[in-house]
Amino acid sequence: MTKSLTDTRPIRLKGRSFLALVLSPELPFDGWLARLDDLASRSTGFFLGRPIVLDVEGLEISQEQLKELIGELGERSVRIMGIEGARSSLLGIGMPPAMKGGRPAADFEAPAAEADAATAPKAGKAGAAAPAKAATPPEPQVQRLAASIIVTQPVRSGQSIIFPEGDVTILGSVASGAEVVAGGSIHIYGALRGRAMAGSVGNADARIFCRKLEAELLAIDGLYKMVDDMDAKLRGQAVQVWLEGDTIKAETVA
Repeated sequence: MTKSLTDTRPIRLKGRSFLALVLSPELPFDGWLARLDDLASRSTGFFLGRPIVLDVEGLEISQEQLKELIGELGERSVRIMGIEGARSSLLGIGMPPAMKGGRPAADFEAPAAEADAATAPKAGKAGAAAPAKAATPPEPQVQRLAASIIVTQPVRSGQSIIFPEGDVTILGSVASGAEVVAGGSIHIYGALRGRAMAGSVGNADARIFCRKLEAELLAIDGLYKMVDDMDAKLRGQAVQVWLEGDTIKAETVA
């Protein structure tokens, strides 16, 4: 029997693009997960609240191994929204869907109109959510330019500035627990105590500049380094950070 609908309005379907981090695991997974744990422990909440795509291109693994990996990531509150580069035999029922069509040179898909600034909630590894609204700081003022943005206020803990189209300039400090993600370079005219990720769309020439280096994490073109891994003499100094091959370099600037 055909069911008659009382409400004949159509269901609206729209396209959207969202920023997502791409994780590219390496074999053996135990070692890779240990490195991931190290990153998460030194930059609390780095993966929480983020859409994550798992890139398994070129990995010779079984479906069971992939399931176990997804489970391990789930225990770490890393939620996989899709799997890229997987053979059809790797994907089973209940697993994240296959993802295709990502831009070859991009770590992020840029949102069309919301890329100027976005706020993401932060929490610890155990997934404890932050108090719902009381801890939400106000958005910093952002002025859009052609290929760069200028943030005229400090970036407070819990705030994220994400701009895949180009450079980001912060006229203040970036607090611990805050982050700045740019497709180009990042310029911070204050202390950098949170996370800064430059060249996020595959730009290895991007650089990070800050007046005072006290960062939780620095990354360029997907390669990251914790500030504790850098020369202790750089801490508290005006520093520029760049990439040479697969090595992150840093030096003081006048």
